[in-house]
Amino acid sequence: MILFFSGAAVAGTLQLGAIRREKPSEILTLLRLTRVGVLLVVAGALMTLGFGIALAEHLGFGMSPAWIQASLGLWVAAVVVGGIGGRTARHARYRAEELAASGDLPDQGLTALVRHRPSLWLSYLSTALLLAIVVLMVWKPS
Repeated sequence: MILFFSGAAVAGTLQLGAIRREKPSEILTLLRLTRVGVLLVVAGALMTLGFGIALAEHLGFGMSPAWIQASLGLWVAAVVVGGIGGRTARHARYRAEELAASGDLPDQGLTALVRHRPSLWLSYLSTALLLAIVVLMVWKPS
């Protein structure tokens, strides 16, 4: 779970840093670095799922309690929503590469991609879903 959260924090922080930049080369640098965060998210997501299921089985819960099923559903939703939210940043990175190679002048289209509100909200929603999983794991409602 730590890799999952830390990867999301790295990617989110770098994306927010890119929002405050205008030069395509600076935006490109920050968005390239977000790939490290995304790799941490992927590794953390897979480890969280694998170890979480193994722990539930080891402790005798199995997969039948509603809170475990809800956590798995939230895990799937967090991964899907986060992936959809990150697509715009990937497109922004491609656009920044083009612009950095051809003069490195600020571009309204790139700015719009980096600041795309729906994508940012999807990323925030993904984080909220992760927090909901933690709540379910800590309190284990019956």
